[in-house]
Amino acid sequence: MTEFVSVVPAAGDVPDGLATLLWSRPPTNALTRQVYREISAAVADLDRRDDVTAVVLFGGHEIFSAGDDMPELRTLNPAEADLAARVRRDAVEALAALSKPTVAAITGYALGAGMTLALAADWRVSGDNVKFGATEILAGLAPGPVGSRRLAETIGQSKAKDLVFSGRFVDAREALALGLVDELVAPDTVYDAAVAWAARLLEYPSRVLAAAKAAFGAQDVLAAGPPGPGR
Repeated sequence: MTEFVSVVPAAGDVPDGLATLLWSRPPTNALTRQVYREISAAVADLDRRDDVTAVVLFGGHEIFSAGDDMPELRTLNPAEADLAARVRRDAVEALAALSKPTVAAITGYALGAGMTLALAADWRVSGDNVKFGATEILAGLAPGPVGSRRLAETIGQSKAKDLVFSGRFVDAREALALGLVDELVAPDTVYDAAVAWAARLLEYPSRVLAAAKAAFGAQDVLAAGPPGPGR
């Protein structure tokens, strides 16, 4: 049993073959070590399932995620903080590597590690009132290398550094212009729009979609070049 994360099967207007990865930890969907572990476990389950072709990532109709649970982080000793960073990294990387195409349905706020979760999706649909931000610096912290790398890969290093060093909030229209999101919709239609986006993929075989997604990871390996001494 999980407490905060669940896989919601297709029902009602959601077509067969589409599942929703839902996290719910009111009021802000702050991310703890437990939430990250539950995300990793849910992703592993989704990867094994033959009845799921595409996945919508959703934090509910109020807020995607305000980022890491800062009160929890401040209680950790150095060894525990290192472990928490590994748990966070593992969850984000598992989500990004999920063999099924993913669409993030973003509501309210996607801040700090919450924005990093959104960036792990293949596409992002956002309400036109959402606020984004790499806000870790406002708490006296720096985003982890996974978050910084994903942000830079998405919007370019210079713009990523502006967001990371300032911690400023980005409104939805700027997020669209930067390339943080792919589509803006009315706030109360975010989930439906993400379902519609993902549903377009259901006509293709799962194995073909998985191979197409894996090809982008293969490009990263090719760009890195062959391993050298000590690499």
